[in-house]
Amino acid sequence: MTLRPSLLASLVMLTALGAQAAGRIPYGGELRVAHSGPTELPEPSLADSPLEATLHGLVSQPLCQGMPQGHAGPALAHGPSRPSPQVVRWSLPAPAQAQALVRAWARLTGSEAPSPYRALLFPLMGEGRQLSASGDTLELTLAFPWPDLERALCHPALAPPRSAPAALGPFSPSGTHTVDARLAWPPGRPYVDRLRLQPTDERGLSRLWSTQGTQVALGVAPDPGSGTGAALYATYLAWSPRKVPADFRQAVERALDREDLTRLFVRGPAVPMPHLLPPELMPQAPSPRPPPPPESRAGRKVTLLYDTENEDQHAVAERIQVKLHDLGYTVALTPLPRAGLRARWASGDYEVMLHSLLLPPVPGPALAVVLDAAGRKDLLGVELPRIGALPEPTARDARVRERALALGPTLPLLPLYAQGLALRAAPEVGGLSFDAQGLPRLDGVWLQPGAVGGSGARR
Repeated sequence: MTLRPSLLASLVMLTALGAQAAGRIPYGGELRVAHSGPTELPEPSLADSPLEATLHGLVSQPLCQGMPQGHAGPALAHGPSRPSPQVVRWSLPAPAQAQALVRAWARLTGSEAPSPYRALLFPLMGEGRQLSASGDTLELTLAFPWPDLERALCHPALAPPRSAPAALGPFSPSGTHTVDARLAWPPGRPYVDRLRLQPTDERGLSRLWSTQGTQVALGVAPDPGSGTGAALYATYLAWSPRKVPADFRQAVERALDREDLTRLFVRGPAVPMPHLLPPELMPQAPSPRPPPPPESRAGRKVTLLYDTENEDQHAVAERIQVKLHDLGYTVALTPLPRAGLRARWASGDYEVMLHSLLLPPVPGPALAVVLDAAGRKDLLGVELPRIGALPEPTARDARVRERALALGPTLPLLPLYAQGLALRAAPEVGGLSFDAQGLPRLDGVWLQPGAVGGSGARR
């Protein structure tokens, strides 16, 4: 049985408390971490798969970290505090970190590299465009009540780029594929001294694990021995309504079987997503199968853009091409690097595209990102103030789910599936847990006594 994040976190917490009480949690050692991700990561708004976000977060973190209990835990910043209901204040380690965050957020909302993650900043006065830091303090003024702001700002896409001089994380780069523990990391230094990262492909990942060549394997296929983070990496099919035939949505909904996609064409852990938000954020009642579209007519052509850096998108794009052919559509496939794909999204220069996004673990901010990704940023000013006006979290979340159901059929965006990150850890690895975003917290990992030298021996 696969461990869910909440259960795994609870087990880890009990283990940690018991170990601390007995004085057995050691500092030190080198931990080998194999992964099937890229060796070079782009800026955080583009390094947004769960695996990429995990790797990026080792050396550059956002303001805070989403905790499994639902609150914003410490990361880069101390706080937050609310001196008034419409003002949120954060204290950072130094003015350089505050300025780095301001610059990173400005890129999301500016014309240089616009991103759907800019919707996380929409509740700020001026959407954060005129944001400035005063020394090591970041003061954020809200344009309307938004109780979920603190948790929204924990999103990995809001971290500074790794290349920024002021980027700060629990580890610091120390060589090719190695990062060392940052002793002055504000929440507390990591337990291990060093992570040795081992980039490889899926076959190499399996080989390293089976030969005991690694102690943690990130991005494995889920099985009874793996831990799994929340499935919040959601993939949508988006289109420009004026550039596709009027029956396009009906044809796609009729042709595609989400269960079929998740079972045969994407890597797990994956779940079908018939509604705007993943099952982690809202119940997924089966969506009714639409009636057959009008009789097929030859000559209906669309171009489908997909992320060449995402193998699952390639497989799904080919499946869509085959299934729509039976309904009279000719689908031309165009692979693009992720930066090019997001640029085409931002300019509206596409007919159809696959869009994968790491959604926040909070329904309100997640809906904001999805609405912007659908090209309906205008709806943010209508929907978000009404949601934020509800002080109780349960009432806000219920309102979000209600609006997601109502808005779904009106958007040029079809939800397909959501994915998480699975990992395996050797017996000598302790303290491994997932945060609310579904990312493993490697800064909290320790090596059991007898394995501090990083030998990797299995028991």
